[in-house]
Amino acid sequence: MTYGNMPLIIPVLAAGYLLTVYLLLALAGRTAKKTVSSGGVSAPKNRHHQELVSTTSPVSEVTTVR
Repeated sequence: MTYGNMPLIIPVLAAGYLLTVYLLLALAGRTAKKTVSSGGVSAPKNRHHQELVSTTSPVSEVTTVR
């Protein structure tokens, strides 16, 4: 390879890198969708009737700071 062709290799390598990252992200997204959908728990058909679960604990004492 001569030095005259060197500036061309930078965009080619960058494009290859971006294509590889894009393909890996697409593959990871497909794998995640398959894992979630086949997790063994059937999803409810009507989401409006789901029971809401609170992740916060109830407040037992209120204090004031002065």
